[in-house]
Amino acid sequence: MKRCIYRAEGLEGVGKAKIWRVPEVSLGLTEAMEQLDVDHLSLFADGNRYYLYYECLREAAVTPEQLLMAAGERLAVWPGGETETGMDRRWVPMTDIFHYHQPAFGAAWRHSDRLTEPYGRLARLKPEEVASYIYHHYQYQEEEPGDGDKYGIIGLHESLLFFYSEQPATLEPATYEGKLNTSLKPVRWAEAMEPHFIPWTGVPAGQELWRKLELVLHAAFGRMEEETRCVIRYA
Repeated sequence: MKRCIYRAEGLEGVGKAKIWRVPEVSLGLTEAMEQLDVDHLSLFADGNRYYLYYECLREAAVTPEQLLMAAGERLAVWPGGETETGMDRRWVPMTDIFHYHQPAFGAAWRHSDRLTEPYGRLARLKPEEVASYIYHHYQYQEEEPGDGDKYGIIGLHESLLFFYSEQPATLEPATYEGKLNTSLKPVRWAEAMEPHFIPWTGVPAGQELWRKLELVLHAAFGRMEEETRCVIRYA
């Protein structure tokens, strides 16, 4: 099973509703998720910038273009590369630099009887602090696996951080050993991390470092009248 994180930008002047709240997008997404074995997809917005999280239940790579094909023409072309099909790319991958739990196949990963709400946050790193931030987070991840929300994960692109998690948090001990036997994680974690960030201005109290994102849509497979169906919910 793979966890995927991407970012994209909408075309100037094209609002969220015109990109995502159109029948061809929702119908195409439902069909694609079922055919490609993708579950728990969440899309967040920061103005006309979008952050996408989804889980692939097979080893084969699944791209955002396959899931949200109908939305492509309403998204800006991202310079610097093409998709595998040679088309202009509109989604760029974010690198998993931290997760509380390694993903697993089957029921060990997801439990359908527990309802949670997707939650996304955004932060900016000082360019000169990126290496330090990754270094400390790798220590944390491998010294104390399972120390937070089971589904919490941080993606990095350039110096931008996207933190996906779910509320209420799913707290379970890790079923595996971390790769490090050291104890180098800073004791005063928040204090040690604060100098790495470029603070946001004009945000609600408590969001100066990690700003809350708007949930645009969430799609997941659920049980309805004895039939498993993909249900899309718009925020």
